Amino acid sequence: MIKKIMMKYEEIIKYVIAGVCTTIVSLLVYNLLRNINVDYQVSNVISWICAVTFAYFINKYYVFKNKEKSLIEFFNFVKYRILSLGIEIGSMFILVSMLSINDRISKLIVQVIVQVLNYVFSKLFVFKKKI
Repeated sequence: MIKKIMMKYEEIIKYVIAGVCTTIVSLLVYNLLRNINVDYQVSNVISWICAVTFAYFINKYYVFKNKEKSLIEFFNFVKYRILSLGIEIGSMFILVSMLSINDRISKLIVQVIVQVLNYVFSKLFVFKKKI
């Protein structure tokens, strides 16, 4: 029964694993930069670039098992990640600058929201299966 559930939700389970790894990359880079006193928004953007680069490859080959080589696919991936970056930057601004929530706690909260959005974008618009 557990095997059946695992097979049914294999892609989502793999996406969660990839998302956790991507989040770790993002948080590690973010905290490293913050520890050397880089501004939180600059740290956020740099950590985003590192995480998106990592996420593209892990999502393409591990989660969605897409072997096609396509520059359009890469640009679509980046395009939707830029959209989620805008949401992330806006959310960080609201949580940190307006609500005075600790930036590291805010970053963690925002990562959960962004991971869900990124799955939807990837599934529906980037790595969609051709019929």
